Amino acid sequence: MDSFDEVDVSRAILDAYHAKFAKVLRSDVVVVGAGPSGLVAGWKLAQVGRRVCILEKRLSPGGGIWGGSLGMNEIALEKEALDILDEMGVAHQVHGRLFTADAMQLSAALILQALRAGATILNLMMAEDLCVRSQRVTGVVANRSLIGDQLPVDPIVFSAKAVIDATGHEAVLAKCLQRRGLLRDSPDRLPGEGPMDAPAGERFVVDRVAELYPGLWMTGMSVSASLGGPRMGAIFGGMLLSGKKVAASVEQALAKLGPEAQGR
Repeated sequence: MDSFDEVDVSRAILDAYHAKFAKVLRSDVVVVGAGPSGLVAGWKLAQVGRRVCILEKRLSPGGGIWGGSLGMNEIALEKEALDILDEMGVAHQVHGRLFTADAMQLSAALILQALRAGATILNLMMAEDLCVRSQRVTGVVANRSLIGDQLPVDPIVFSAKAVIDATGHEAVLAKCLQRRGLLRDSPDRLPGEGPMDAPAGERFVVDRVAELYPGLWMTGMSVSASLGGPRMGAIFGGMLLSGKKVAASVEQALAKLGPEAQGR
């Protein structure tokens, strides 16, 4: 156990991280936000062979799953989302018209599924802006969390054929376009979420998954924040299903772009 020194440790980490980072500077899809919808989207797109980079501004991926409701680490979901849990091997229990699952198990399973499918997750990486060329989003401008918003440090760019805003209530990427007047026929600010209506909110984030601007797709709570849907509180079936739907929509859109979008 004494055949190495501290520089060997640093060198191993630097070399491994550099290789990981360099691999996703050009990706098929960049997902911003590693909450439930973002992780499902990244998992499903990587599963069909897309090069996927998931950026998460916090230390731990998983988004709002970890805390459940009021710090009670169980999450509720509808039966329509159980196929996703079953595919991951996550246990669930019936509670009246709903089901529950352990928040720790679900978060860990989503992260592991995304990684095993081939997606790369870079944590402590926040989105500052978007690259837009010829009226199409072509990448994400990112910086280190707790650095970019505190110090005059320039960001780096991750290019992509499609970008998914999975930043939740903040709808960070949609706001980047909004403040530059790139969202046509929209008011001066995004509408934000409406009052809580859990059943309507769950349907909204699935039914209204869409390409908000060429190359930029919305999933999860970013859908509600961008389009004025209700919030739904501590229920996560819609988040999982929204991520699955946006992955299918993005894959279909990339396939239509022609051979140049098929490169891995």
